[in-house]
Amino acid sequence: MAKLKGFAELWRVEEALQTFLAQVQPQRLGLEKVPLKKALHRVAGEDMIAKRDLPHFARSAMDGYAVKAGDTFGVSEFKPTTLRLVRGARVSHGEAARVWTGSAMPAGADAVVMLEYTREAREGRIEVLMPVVPGMNVSPIGEDLHKGDMAVRKGKRLRPEDIGLLTALGYTEVDAIRKPRVGLLSTGNELVEPRCPVKPGKVVNVNRILLDGMVRELGGEPVDLGIAKDDLETITQHISKGLKKTDILLTTGGTSVGGFDLVPEAVNRSGKPGLIIHGIAMRPGKPTGLAIVNDKPVVLLSGNPVAAIFGFDMFVRPLIQKMLGIEYEPRPTVQAKLTRKVPSALGVMVFLRVKVYLKGEQYYADPLRTAGAGVLTTMTKASGYVIIPEDRADLEEGEIVTVHLTGSIGRT
Repeated sequence: MAKLKGFAELWRVEEALQTFLAQVQPQRLGLEKVPLKKALHRVAGEDMIAKRDLPHFARSAMDGYAVKAGDTFGVSEFKPTTLRLVRGARVSHGEAARVWTGSAMPAGADAVVMLEYTREAREGRIEVLMPVVPGMNVSPIGEDLHKGDMAVRKGKRLRPEDIGLLTALGYTEVDAIRKPRVGLLSTGNELVEPRCPVKPGKVVNVNRILLDGMVRELGGEPVDLGIAKDDLETITQHISKGLKKTDILLTTGGTSVGGFDLVPEAVNRSGKPGLIIHGIAMRPGKPTGLAIVNDKPVVLLSGNPVAAIFGFDMFVRPLIQKMLGIEYEPRPTVQAKLTRKVPSALGVMVFLRVKVYLKGEQYYADPLRTAGAGVLTTMTKASGYVIIPEDRADLEEGEIVTVHLTGSIGRT
């Protein structure tokens, strides 16, 4: 890359990602004890095994009467059988005990007759109007898990239901992967903090807030490294200091080929091997750069917010997931019919922002915009994006496309 002359070569997105991950070889982070009530969306660092059967006792799955199934064989509404009600912890032949959903099964009982298939008889007795078989309407010991079964595998991001299961098994804490510390360094003389007056020619530092949220959403810990002015020495010092206290460093701005795009040179000054990929065949986000400095990954993102979002999604997202030990965690997708033709360009991966809505039983994708790397409303209005690969010139109206969801789906 030569300043003011453009990029000599552009890398394909997938080739750039695989080359970067292979060279940086991100190591899994250490473990830390986290109370279960604070473990939502944390990543399990160890396999978690059932400490006991769940449930650990046979229980009724319905409101009704616990019985010996054999006492009900051959009965019907027109040929009921009468059973004597007991209140003890055991049921013998000719007896029934009242049970509620979730209550322990009395010894000797092997089935439950639902309440609606019984009726009161003379005092202390009920009539059973429907036969049951052994095990019917009963949750047996270990129905969920048996002691020693796998409950949660290492590398799984914990959902509320996982936390509920672990709680039921007697866990109170989890060995979670430590959150990766992700440094956020903004560059540019034009940037001001959100709380400052915005004079003509100045721009609020949106990217730091934007990337802070994206890092947190993935389970990382953002580290604010401030704003570096467009000065080579200043940027180099910020990068060097930032690398000492982070696992990953992200820069925004100053990564293209203009006279004030000093970040690539500053990265190379900060350590070896430095910049390994610069210039990606993607729109938006062409100036994205990938570097390794003193064994730590550095991703150079565009100063334009939308381009920074897609650079993050393509390169930082899989990097953080790999550090957390997550093998594959894609965005949710939906298949939708394109509402109009969209021209594209061969040789460049294009991220088409779309609004998705459901009409009848069909999802539709309404294109919003393919250009405008600084127009944030193309993301806030979008339900997601469609990837137009490098080998496609355009997409046709009515074509079924895969939408990677980032927002909600509408209905019309």
